[in-house]
Amino acid sequence: MFGTLFAFALLVVGEGINILAEMFSAKLPSVSSLLELKNLFLFGMVIIGCSFLLFGYAVGYQASKSIWTVTVASVVAILLVEPLLAYYFFHQLPEKGALVGIVLGAIGFIATVVWV
Repeated sequence: MFGTLFAFALLVVGEGINILAEMFSAKLPSVSSLLELKNLFLFGMVIIGCSFLLFGYAVGYQASKSIWTVTVASVVAILLVEPLLAYYFFHQLPEKGALVGIVLGAIGFIATVVWV
């Protein structure tokens, strides 16, 4: 159980770092400014975030012996982190459909973990 929780934590951090880089890039004034030297740190953030994801998948699969548990955990990490960061950066509340998606994703994760 500890391995699964540790893997989920790695996935949340990895997805969070990647989504943070995506949000920063979305706020750039133009696409070409992504390649400016001062903004190249975003690529470093993605490399670090993907490293967390790789370790999260490896640890999660070793702990649960099910790639589907790890995949659902990764999706739930996105469902948890992305709305929080989107609200923080863009100050927009999710619409009804997005809220339903978050709830259904959480139910799916619980079902995946409980009904092994």
